[in-house]
Amino acid sequence: MSDTIEKIKCLIIGSGPAGYTAAIYAARANMNPVLYQGMQPGGQLTTTNEVENFPGYVDGVTGPEMMIQLQAQAQRFGANIRDGWATKVDFSGPIHKVWINDSIELHCETVIISTGATAKYLGLPSEQHYLKMGGGVSACAVCDGFFYRNQEVVIVGAGDSACEEAHYLSKLCKKVTMLVRSEKFRASKIMEARVRATENITILMNHDTVEVLGDEQVVTGVKVKNKTTDEIFDIPATGFFVAIGHQPNTGIFKDYISLDETGYIVNTPGTSKTNVEGVFVAGDAADHVYRQAITAAGTGCMAALDAERYLAAKGH
Repeated sequence: MSDTIEKIKCLIIGSGPAGYTAAIYAARANMNPVLYQGMQPGGQLTTTNEVENFPGYVDGVTGPEMMIQLQAQAQRFGANIRDGWATKVDFSGPIHKVWINDSIELHCETVIISTGATAKYLGLPSEQHYLKMGGGVSACAVCDGFFYRNQEVVIVGAGDSACEEAHYLSKLCKKVTMLVRSEKFRASKIMEARVRATENITILMNHDTVEVLGDEQVVTGVKVKNKTTDEIFDIPATGFFVAIGHQPNTGIFKDYISLDETGYIVNTPGTSKTNVEGVFVAGDAADHVYRQAITAAGTGCMAALDAERYLAAKGH
């Protein structure tokens, strides 16, 4: 691997609201944190144009702008922010070893995992085009539903969170069309019943998305296919929501850290502690319920405080 080994008191892996908040707290506690930004500096929020629900931003803020501000705030207190991503870890001994870009070896007293999760998309070129344009494709109804008030939207998904997001959108939007790709819901019966009982939700079972339609700037509709009849038709819509799940970015930790069946890190309830002493988790790598910038930032604060207490107990 590498010739030289760097010793680090507090390593933070990932750079969304969780990682940057952890860096702010750790830096102010003189823990000399080193933060590696990962594959997507700024995390999922960098795919969000307008953040209007983060307290303190009266006029809203763009996701990328908020991340730049959080990074600058962490650096102001001396956090060492670096490019690169963790490619391998060894948490088997008292020293936590982490390799960056398959080459740099770090020996860390504490590690805060804030690698987040990645929203799953259908992978259609048209979907990705409008996602990048910020023109009507979203993987978070709670984040973006507000922008589609009194409009017509389409949501794809069949699980509990898809039902929850469809129901949330139904309270804001004129009409919600829910596309379920198979012949049955994966959601619990109670969630399925809730969407079926909502007047302005139309459920199309066994339907695939063929293409997201638009004028190159914004979404104007969705081309769908009825898999039973092979009929292809267009649904007018200004928003296209994808709710087919998230993939937590936790693969490199699986040999050492307890994960649930979906891959989310299992933390001790009410804390940021993992099953490995001195390794903590913050943000969406452990949170499949709330997944908001404000909750991620809150757990980033918890992780830094837990790491600080861990070091204090060891006399560091």
